[in-house]
Amino acid sequence: MAKKHLKRLVAPKSWKIKRKGITFVTRPNPGMHSKKNSISINVVLRDMLNYAKTTRDVKVILSKGDILVDGKQIKDHRFSVGVMDLIEIPKIKESFRVLLNKKGNISLVKLKPDEAKIKLCKVVGKSVIKKGKIQLNLNDGKNMIIDKNNYNTGDTLVIEVPEQKIKEHLKFEKGVCVYLSGGKHKGESGIIDEVKDRLIKVKPESGESFETSKKFAFVIGKENPIITLS
Repeated sequence: MAKKHLKRLVAPKSWKIKRKGITFVTRPNPGMHSKKNSISINVVLRDMLNYAKTTRDVKVILSKGDILVDGKQIKDHRFSVGVMDLIEIPKIKESFRVLLNKKGNISLVKLKPDEAKIKLCKVVGKSVIKKGKIQLNLNDGKNMIIDKNNYNTGDTLVIEVPEQKIKEHLKFEKGVCVYLSGGKHKGESGIIDEVKDRLIKVKPESGESFETSKKFAFVIGKENPIITLS
């Protein structure tokens, strides 16, 4: 049985939490996101947003159905949220997108109402299933079944929330805008200058171009980002 808590001193460096004073912090449920790029909704509400003083307070908020993640009510205080997830609090009309800042820390970017209705998901795998349909595996652990094989690994789907319908398709190719979710340049964004094997060359908004692994690139726009990054 998985432990429900984690010592703060050994928690991932991406978690922007106090390391001293309190021994333990809530361990997020495993599965949807990597440990480095995710955090429990309990820590988000209590430690990052300061909307609750204790875990008990968080549980009360969740029990009332006041918190939505990707358009769905969340009741488990250990629920894992990660990069590109949408957190919505309808009662106070606030919405946030989970991202990594340029220091590699998990951060919350406050959103305008219209932007809170779209989620970006990266295609990390695909396979053919029964009746020739295509199953797309997405970065947040979800799967989508589609009829036409129009999407490739590395592409991004712009998904309407909560309907879970594909609104737009952003191809992974030279000239698109990408956000980096890992590596030395995590949290940065720029334009793909060149694609070669497993590497890409990225031109940031300022500074010199650099190379990084393709697996860290998340397409966020054709020329400019379609989401707020900070």
